[in-house]
Amino acid sequence: MTKIGIVGASGYSGSELLRFLANHPGELQVALCTSETYAGQRVDSVLPHLRGFLSLDFEALDINSLKAKVDVVVLAVPHKVAMEFVPPLLAQGLRVVDFSADYRLRDVDTYEAWYHVLHTSPALISQAVYGLPERYREDIRTARLVANPGCYPTSAILAAMPLLDSCAVARDSIIVDSKSGISGAGPKPRDNTHYPNRESNVVAYNIGVHRHTPEIEQELSAVAAEPVCVTFTPHLVPMTRGILSTVYLRLKQEMSTEAVLERYAAFYANEPFVRVLPAGEYPQTKAVLGSNYCDIGLEMDARTNRVVVMAAIDNLGKGAAGAVVQNLNLMFGLPETEGLQVPGLMP
Repeated sequence: MTKIGIVGASGYSGSELLRFLANHPGELQVALCTSETYAGQRVDSVLPHLRGFLSLDFEALDINSLKAKVDVVVLAVPHKVAMEFVPPLLAQGLRVVDFSADYRLRDVDTYEAWYHVLHTSPALISQAVYGLPERYREDIRTARLVANPGCYPTSAILAAMPLLDSCAVARDSIIVDSKSGISGAGPKPRDNTHYPNRESNVVAYNIGVHRHTPEIEQELSAVAAEPVCVTFTPHLVPMTRGILSTVYLRLKQEMSTEAVLERYAAFYANEPFVRVLPAGEYPQTKAVLGSNYCDIGLEMDARTNRVVVMAAIDNLGKGAAGAVVQNLNLMFGLPETEGLQVPGLMP
């Protein structure tokens, strides 16, 4: 039995991870949940949807005692905080999956420029594996440190990857337009997530400066084997969870919708959590709500020779906690789909 410790388990991503793991049929067992806010309280009194599924108490974090309790630690904490915990955890011989952005970007200068903090353990960046199984599956199996992808990048990368592994797309004209539910901002109340400000309201934010931009560019550049530049505009929409990313790619050659769909279907033929939709059918966030699936649909705009690719994920599922379970399954030799093959909650 693999024992899992979740640091910061009372937040949205941490609690969603607990929900996925509560019914995991394999060898993954939650042995420790920490929360500085709720230490000493029962998990299911703070997270009542887990009543009857988990009988643990939240604990205060004692970083040096974790080796005696768990085999792997999942860090569900913000950036900058994670980099304080990772070095002592690895030094204890523990494996780590990190929700934060602290080890996603391979270039420390890029990280410091976009996140405006000094990276305190840059030597560990080269040891981290970017936790997107559809790209790095074999590396994840043996990784000591897995950097779980961001939610926006997951949808954008999966939408663009099948065309960027060839020379079919102009690399300098990629547009990513994303709509997200407000749970991506976390549980702490803010003006921009306050219900009266969000209900019946859609707004773009961080145009040209969103921190997920270099992550998207890094991974798409790796696929293309040359630099890729994107224009990324995120929006908040009045729903709790879900992301719909629309990616615009200018093709260098004429292709029909059917031909592009065939390429996507072949590319993802063996991917259990990417569903390529038939021609004329487009993704919707409700279809993936509460799941680890990514639905992809597309349409060729012959007039502009652009292909419009849409990807829908649950930002707390495939964009966060579901991906962690997928990575944990790989890291500990379990079937990759274990505990994750559940449909979305529609309507």
